[in-house]
Amino acid sequence: MSTILQKIVATKAEHIEQLKVRYPEEQLQPKISLKSLYDTLKEEPTSFIFECKKASPSKGLIREDFHLGEICSIYRRYANAISVLTDEQFFQGSFENLAIVRKLVNQPILCKDFIVDSYQIRLAAHHGADAILLMLSVLDDEQYQALATIAKQYQLDILTEVSNEDELQRAIDFDAAIIGINNRNLRDLSTDIDTTRQLAPLIGQDRVIISESGIYTNQQVKQLAPLVNGFLVGSSLMAENDLDLACRQLVYGNNKVCGITSIEDSSAAANAGATHIGFIFTPKSPRYVSPETAANITDHHRHAQRGLNFVGVFVDQSIDDIVSLSQRLGLHSVQLHGKESTDFIQQLKARFTISGLSTKVTKAVAVDENSQVHFVANNSDRLLLDTKNQDQFGGTGNAFDWGLPIENKASAWLAGGLSPENATEAMKQGFYGLDFNSGLEVSAGIKDTAKIQHVFTLLRNY
Repeated sequence: MSTILQKIVATKAEHIEQLKVRYPEEQLQPKISLKSLYDTLKEEPTSFIFECKKASPSKGLIREDFHLGEICSIYRRYANAISVLTDEQFFQGSFENLAIVRKLVNQPILCKDFIVDSYQIRLAAHHGADAILLMLSVLDDEQYQALATIAKQYQLDILTEVSNEDELQRAIDFDAAIIGINNRNLRDLSTDIDTTRQLAPLIGQDRVIISESGIYTNQQVKQLAPLVNGFLVGSSLMAENDLDLACRQLVYGNNKVCGITSIEDSSAAANAGATHIGFIFTPKSPRYVSPETAANITDHHRHAQRGLNFVGVFVDQSIDDIVSLSQRLGLHSVQLHGKESTDFIQQLKARFTISGLSTKVTKAVAVDENSQVHFVANNSDRLLLDTKNQDQFGGTGNAFDWGLPIENKASAWLAGGLSPENATEAMKQGFYGLDFNSGLEVSAGIKDTAKIQHVFTLLRNY
């Protein structure tokens, strides 16, 4: 057992006695859980347990602005289950937090603690938990079986946590229905998601497998999804200022709906799972949007506190115009689709810096069968690969050959002809993000809400 675990477990008995003073055991009214964490996690597609976590021994204070009402209002949109830290000494959690979350969400709730005493299980059931965590790094066989017996009295599911092959074999011998693979090294507190890759194949398909710790990106999720039923994520989300945006990025990846011209269409995109919204400021485009309309849209979403990255699309326009609109709209990035040179981009970025803007620059690159395999960033922060067309600046509705041996996919956007028909294949290509436009439209500049919802359902199906 690691030093930090020894410290936690050594002080846990004393803390339990303190809890018994606040919550006398004879006054507890443990509830029978009517929500099955196992059934929830067993369903397709891949599940997420999102965690309410204020602090941890490895990171210290993670989320200073820890408001459960706000957190739960976001989590319930994306999570299949909610985990609540109840350890007070090392995670700044509490059983009061568990009771609050129970009133705020309908999803199954996991009580996350270092459980070593049957009293803790009754206390969890009293506050409305549907499942508990039992750590085989902390418990011996006799302790685990005794605690599991108590949990079953209240129909509490058990997430049995393992961190190595020996603990995994014990979990299998106990016939644990839900096995959590902890990617954190309990000796030095480092994380390595290869732990899931090593242990998950050793577990039968009749069990629910959850990967815990070290999950930060949608790319990691999609890599591990074939091996597991779901993921438990806490610290990486709790550390983000924009929690709603962070949830969408984790669950769906980076996805932009471009050519937005109305609040209705931008709201449909945000509600479905989009992380980026694109405005086209090129007057020749059939999807052109005026600065006034774009300002109404950005103001609407900021007032709604729905995190979105707003992107401005420009074609051979002046630096003054680009910087002015970036300031006015608070653009996250600008996307250049013309013949902007390396020097132009360098000057633009310098102007952003002088103006106190953190706006990023994405350079669109036209791709055809003769394209080179390595595209130069030309001073831009990111590239967008789009189908080459002599007459249009994007929005062609045509896809280029994704089989081209492009070296820097992981840092580039994929655009050109993306739609519900090819979205599943597109998300497998390994690009930084997907840029949807004409494939989600009724007509140029008018999005189809049903298509938007459908495509994000497909992107969630891994």
